[in-house]
Amino acid sequence: MKVKQLKKCGYCAKEISYHEMYCCDECQNSANKFYETRDKVTTLMSVINGISVMSIGIGLFIFSFFREIGAFMVAIPLVILGILYILFPIPADVMIEKNKIEKAQKTTRYIGIALLILGIIATIFAIITI
Repeated sequence: MKVKQLKKCGYCAKEISYHEMYCCDECQNSANKFYETRDKVTTLMSVINGISVMSIGIGLFIFSFFREIGAFMVAIPLVILGILYILFPIPADVMIEKNKIEKAQKTTRYIGIALLILGIIATIFAIITI
């Protein structure tokens, strides 16, 4: 016997009927707001992500020669990325498909908090080594 699997709300992941996309108007409005925000900030976030990741890589290389400068080059982008992910939790499409928007945003914020904490620890380490 097959179990009929219901469709899930695109925002909060509650079970809904097959013909609906969202469970309520509030979820639909929240999803629309999310997609509008994502469209506005995607380019800026991509540029900041790229610069930060390159800076972290370069900072790790420089860290082997000059500890203080390298530590700051790693710490500052981590703090920037952490703040960015907390303020604008824009998860990847694959993450949205798997977890729906609400849970994917929470996960992205947790990642931002972890990056921020790691950046603060790296900053403290950089200050201590001076």
